[in-house]
Amino acid sequence: MGIDVHLRQHVVCRKIDASTVQPAQRMKPEELVSWVVKQKAHAKRIVCCYEAGPFGYTLQRQLTAHGITCRVVRPQDWDRHGERVKTDSRDARELAEGLARYEAGNKNALAIVRVPEVEQEKRRLITRQREGFVREVRRLGAMGRSHGMSQGHEVSGYWWRKSAWSVLSKHLPQHLKELLEPLSQVLVKLEELITQRTAQIEARAAAATARPKGLGALTERIIENEVLDWSRFNNRRQVSSYTGLCPSEHSSGGKRRQGSINKHGNPRLRHALVECVWRFIRLQPGWKRLLKVVERLKGSDGKRPANKKKIAVALARELAVDLWRLNTGRSTLEALGLTAAQTAT
Repeated sequence: MGIDVHLRQHVVCRKIDASTVQPAQRMKPEELVSWVVKQKAHAKRIVCCYEAGPFGYTLQRQLTAHGITCRVVRPQDWDRHGERVKTDSRDARELAEGLARYEAGNKNALAIVRVPEVEQEKRRLITRQREGFVREVRRLGAMGRSHGMSQGHEVSGYWWRKSAWSVLSKHLPQHLKELLEPLSQVLVKLEELITQRTAQIEARAAAATARPKGLGALTERIIENEVLDWSRFNNRRQVSSYTGLCPSEHSSGGKRRQGSINKHGNPRLRHALVECVWRFIRLQPGWKRLLKVVERLKGSDGKRPANKKKIAVALARELAVDLWRLNTGRSTLEALGLTAAQTAT
């Protein structure tokens, strides 16, 4: 069964063995679960799938609880031939066809999304909510600076904080003060929430003696909550692919051309890794990955220094592989040339 999930109704297409896909059926979410469960009386095995999206993994867990295999797959554009036709029925039919090929052995037919455990998802939601708060602080802070600039007043920096606001508000005209004051109150509250969430996240971080210097408690938790389980990867290629830090490629007719990173992976993990690499460049001079490119960074032998941003992105991919090796017991900090954030006493 291929299911196109929506808030008020789901569209499902059923395919029995090697027969053609049956016409789509529309039903409410609560009706769908009971209907799928009833199919157990008519089949030896039932397999469902739907695309990952804003509805999370609720449906998958409901069906799994009834002993039904339900897979969550990566969303994709099913209009392969440029027909510019997109309907719920077509999506459900394509999902059913793709699932049939996947179950028949074609593992490239669908990209299966890993479903986190309930506790894992709760921890990940906390780090993602904090990220949302941080983005909102930047947005509202910029809005306040824009209001001030449009009225000929300089509003800069963390203008909403208590000390800065007490000085700024004395020099603002009343109409501008009335615009900025509600923003300052919201921003102060958001920063309080960020502080609370940060403390909550860092409390679960690994001991400083077990993580490398430069990998802070907050970043370590963000990476762990996005990866969920390092043992899910069988080799370094899978780790690199998940980060989306691999170069894009266009090769044909004996010619090979690689471009910028493909960004085909987890963006939050990618950002955390790149941020961490910049700290490693300063704090981990003995890191074996860094030693391989240090001469390129310096531009020795009369050569022009390499683009540091490109080097950092490449190192971020290697860092993900090293973290995989550390967390799966394949290597140690010393073997990788890393020093611990804190030495054991």
